[in-house]
Amino acid sequence: MLTLNKLEFSYGTIQTLHGISAQMLPGRVTCVIGRNGVGKTTLLKVIMGILRSSSGSIQLPHVDVTSFAANRRAREGIALVPQGRQIFPKLSVADNLRVGLEASRPRIRQVPQDVYDLFPILWDNRQRPGGNLSGGMQQQLAIARALVSNPRVLLLDEPTEGIQPNIIQQIGEVLRELVTERNMTVVLVEQYLDFVREFGHDFYIMNRGQITADGETSDLTEELISNYLSV
Repeated sequence: MLTLNKLEFSYGTIQTLHGISAQMLPGRVTCVIGRNGVGKTTLLKVIMGILRSSSGSIQLPHVDVTSFAANRRAREGIALVPQGRQIFPKLSVADNLRVGLEASRPRIRQVPQDVYDLFPILWDNRQRPGGNLSGGMQQQLAIARALVSNPRVLLLDEPTEGIQPNIIQQIGEVLRELVTERNMTVVLVEQYLDFVREFGHDFYIMNRGQITADGETSDLTEELISNYLSV
């Protein structure tokens, strides 16, 4: 379980997270949703340790990671798939994945075959530069790079953005396998509500840096969508 307790964060004098408390359970996909600019990406960066919260706590089972730097949080089992993929375009697919081994638990030197099994297209293109891949393949590479570290918690920031429908479905099926077969905690920031409803289990709606509603995705009503998600 990933537990957030009263997290706050400010960019200078501008406060962007206000007392965020949430529980993200293993074996479930927890979706963080809301309009643009409400603090969703900031929340993921605070969980990962890229940004440091001004107060509150972040806990994994048996360890409080609030004071840990991002690299130590990675070694404790948190991995982030950032918005925009941020792969290394001049490195091969295989070398992009080897970068993720730096955070592997326990330390390993070779990319596990099961990562390639999740994304067979990456195996077929493992010697190609990442920058030569399609957008959908780059997104698969970004997810695979996070998975080589064998995380307990996987954070994904809008993985369906700009991706063709067949790849979106493949990504959803991979997330489903991660939670059902590996009991992983998946935290998904996503705007595509059909994807949230099909592959998500729980949701938190953010508005102006706060949690304004939560529940199971089956409880995501049209009223909530109209109030907090519609443009």
